[in-house]
Amino acid sequence: MNGIHALSATELASLYRRRALSPVEAARAILDRIDKLQPLLNAFCHVDPAGMLAMAREAEARLSRGAPLGPLDGVPVSVKDLIETKGWPTRHGSRATSATGPWPEDSPCIAAARTAGLVLLGKTTTPEFGHKGVTESSLTGRTSNPWNPGMTPGGSSGGAGAALAAGLGPLAIGTDGGGSCRKPGSFCGVVGMKPSLGRVGYWPPSPLYPLSSPGPMARRARDAGLLLAAMQGRDQRDPYHHGDRQPPPDGAWDLKGTRIAFTATLGGSRARPAVAQVVEAAAAHFRDLGASVTVEDPAFADPLPVYRTLLDSGMAAIAAAMSPAQRALLDDSFRPSLERGEKVTGVALRLALEARGALIRHMEAFHARYDLLVTPTNPTTAYPHGSREPVPEPGDGYSATVCFTFPFNITGQPAISVPCGTTPDGLPVGLQIVGPVGRDDRVLRAAEAFETLSGWNGRLAPV
Repeated sequence: MNGIHALSATELASLYRRRALSPVEAARAILDRIDKLQPLLNAFCHVDPAGMLAMAREAEARLSRGAPLGPLDGVPVSVKDLIETKGWPTRHGSRATSATGPWPEDSPCIAAARTAGLVLLGKTTTPEFGHKGVTESSLTGRTSNPWNPGMTPGGSSGGAGAALAAGLGPLAIGTDGGGSCRKPGSFCGVVGMKPSLGRVGYWPPSPLYPLSSPGPMARRARDAGLLLAAMQGRDQRDPYHHGDRQPPPDGAWDLKGTRIAFTATLGGSRARPAVAQVVEAAAAHFRDLGASVTVEDPAFADPLPVYRTLLDSGMAAIAAAMSPAQRALLDDSFRPSLERGEKVTGVALRLALEARGALIRHMEAFHARYDLLVTPTNPTTAYPHGSREPVPEPGDGYSATVCFTFPFNITGQPAISVPCGTTPDGLPVGLQIVGPVGRDDRVLRAAEAFETLSGWNGRLAPV
């Protein structure tokens, strides 16, 4: 059983097909790994060993008959605690939610994952309603980064990022409303993706629409692409789901002739020097792959006011139906966003939506000249527990820790973070690849091509 936890989803699936490993063996190895590391990391808020093993046995039976449900049949996947999963507690990291349910249905992406034969592992931790970029809440406590347990794994899909980096499953389903798959991906040295808005169904509907989307997370880009393909599926409950399907990866990642724009100063924000140095060196790999790389910033106006209006009004909507007793249970760090959101007027919200449209048009014009945009995922590496944002250092020019990610939640574009190296203190750095709306395939192809030269190859944190 040694080493099973370190295998990628693609490697597990290959071993299953060759009868060299069974889904049940893989499930048991990962459950053993969780037993060992959960006390250190606190990446999960719910694990279902009996349910996982039952699903693994069903997959094993299908595979023995030569009738897999898909390329990931039998592969374990974790689920962020913002996504409804039938029969499992979905608490949204909040004491204000019910501890007894009921939880009668699956979100569309979970229903699709079951149809594809994926083995559901458990629920990963998140801050309350995913409202901040560190993973801690009064309900589930604090989650640690496997690369340095004194550091945050980021958020809000921090439990998913920590689990992947530590070998507690090869796949994870997160959500991304401002960088919530990509920031933990960067901090934990794994892959985190925000698909094009509407590609993956979401139910119950997110109050953060049009910002938030379920997204795949993995240790390898190809695995993320396979998971994205498995998460899709038309679902009438989500009126914003357009039903277009992203084909699974086919191994074709030739980037010859691809036009790439690179900037380390998106919207006037600046990465810390150590991060910028790693990302600039990584971006040069695309030239080795046959792409043209031009240093150019999209040069849009500061989108933070638009983002804050959309985000804060969504947070207020979450609390609108709560009783006074429930509101009293909310975390202190959640309240400022809620209070700002309650002051947003209908006119202000309308103006924010119009500004969103202007940014969408701006980026569409930009992508008429460039196939892809490459940036740092985050201006910093992981930072110590106890700080929502890192303490500024001399020369820092960043405006927010999600300044490179949230603009593309506003526009609905696909964006992925892939590991691209480490800083001298040994912490991972992420490279963000952004594409036009609907071209998730282009983003994934570039991510996989980059992996071939980066030397990262899905490595685990040294825990």
